[in-house]
Amino acid sequence: MLILGILIPVSLGLGALGLVAFLWTVRSDQYDDPEGDAARILRTDYDDAPAPDRPKTHAKGH
Repeated sequence: MLILGILIPVSLGLGALGLVAFLWTVRSDQYDDPEGDAARILRTDYDDAPAPDRPKTHAKGH
């Protein structure tokens, strides 16, 4: 029963910490995306070609 007295406050504290972190990201505009997926999918100025292969160099000692 003692373990519940420890785990419940710890879990509530971690939940509160997660909520504070989430609210901080929302208030600091971390999720603002003016050119979101809805607008980005309509654009035609993208390059979907695969990246060119780079020559493999092997440095000694790494």
